[in-house]
Amino acid sequence: MTTDSILTSQDGGVATITINRPETLNALDTPTLLEMEKALDKLERDDSVRVIVVTGAGKRAFIAGGDIADLNSRRGLAHYEEFAEVIHRVFRRFETCDKPTIAAVNGWALGGGTELILALDIRILADSSKLGLPEITLGLFPGAGGTQRIIRQIPLCRAKELMFTGDMIDPQEAVDLGLANKVVPADELMTHVQEMARKIADKSPLVLKFLKRGLLHGADMPLSAALPYEQSMIGLVLDTDDAHEGCSAFLEKRPARFEGK
Repeated sequence: MTTDSILTSQDGGVATITINRPETLNALDTPTLLEMEKALDKLERDDSVRVIVVTGAGKRAFIAGGDIADLNSRRGLAHYEEFAEVIHRVFRRFETCDKPTIAAVNGWALGGGTELILALDIRILADSSKLGLPEITLGLFPGAGGTQRIIRQIPLCRAKELMFTGDMIDPQEAVDLGLANKVVPADELMTHVQEMARKIADKSPLVLKFLKRGLLHGADMPLSAALPYEQSMIGLVLDTDDAHEGCSAFLEKRPARFEGK
């Protein structure tokens, strides 16, 4: 699937969604978000896709935020609410996607860019990247899930500092805070991302789905409810073909061939 604003490609079990608006530093508007949603829906339904990578076109930006010109052209609360409804829905779709997602952050990831990263599973940053929630400097609000996801992922006082000041942070600080997994040289970003994606793609897609669901929903439960939920998950997993294939491969000293059954 390829449109003007969204490109998709696939290499083995790894699919890549590229936000392709380099003239706006890959800023997000409603049509782009809707195309992202369509691309994700198609890839999630495709059994040949095991892992989904998200990145930005060009070398300057992953996603520089919302399209300010588009936002500034809007008049009336209903138009702003439309954008907010779409961006919330699309980012939640990425967050709840049953397939692992990896952010390949190739440049600036500001505002909506950081907010999308917060909804993706693994975050690998180029050493040229910058993260931040600078909406307050424009009289705006990080309302694409940013205020709620970031306080669940880093210390509250640091989250407040980032949102109150609008300051950008460098990639190593993002890793130190727990916002990202690692920093790599910019010209090696996709090599590292593909290596990670292929490693994950070799695992059982069924167990990956159960893991994602267990982690997502369990995080919102008290431990007394989350542990029985996990117990039900392991009961399901032990009855799968993938579990028996993995155990048989271990005993036979050969690589496992998982089919997601």
